Amino acid sequence: MAEEKETKNPVQSAERIFQVMEMLADNGEMGLMELSTALDLHKSTVHRLLMSLIYMGYAKQDEATQKYMLTYKVINMAGKILDRTDILQVAKPYMERLSDLSGEAVHLVQREGNNILYIYKIEAKIGTIRMVSHVGMIHPMYCSGVGKAIMATLPETEVRKIWNESIIEKKTEKTITNFAQMQETLVKIKENGYALDDEENEKGVRCIAACLRGYQKEVKYAFSISGPTSRMTRERVRELSVDVLKVQEELSRELGYYR
Repeated sequence: MAEEKETKNPVQSAERIFQVMEMLADNGEMGLMELSTALDLHKSTVHRLLMSLIYMGYAKQDEATQKYMLTYKVINMAGKILDRTDILQVAKPYMERLSDLSGEAVHLVQREGNNILYIYKIEAKIGTIRMVSHVGMIHPMYCSGVGKAIMATLPETEVRKIWNESIIEKKTEKTITNFAQMQETLVKIKENGYALDDEENEKGVRCIAACLRGYQKEVKYAFSISGPTSRMTRERVRELSVDVLKVQEELSRELGYYR
């Protein structure tokens, strides 16, 4: 009989101390009884955990309210990890997975003001058509799938600012050049979780894109799968949307995003 996989935390005290930290992170200042009730732990147990966190500098107690809170040591530690995070190193395996699944070109971009900057590209594995995109290319946000994926996360005032400060031109007959239509498109992107570039930037090219969230509220990165409309049919795009949303969720989590 195969050995059963361990499903419980092997160190219960470690699990409990992180439960306390997560509770304080979610709720802010809390009293001993509040924590005890929320965690369903005896107050003496919670008190010992809090004393341990205070001793290590991760929590403190307000002398006036007697409530407990986390210190900035947690943020400092997280900052050190994030300073060492290389977006390309983290994202490449996911981009390669999408490339293998689709056979099409895959892009990773970052926001630069009102534009997007291509920082990584994998060429299509099928066919001989090569897209004009390349690493280092800067492109307007309003007429690309990746750009619209990022715009859909922004407040309307910022979207309007990007629109007003961009040179809106009809790159193809399908390019969106009406702000009201762009607003409607962004609503659909929020509903679907992904964006489309339906020959809006380059005739005969269709792409599906999604933003990447991280530990910061600001969305800075997005990725896409792009290919000729002959292969990237609407049905194929719907199929790929499952993989795109899965990568979005997994990679965003690895970049520090938690709902």
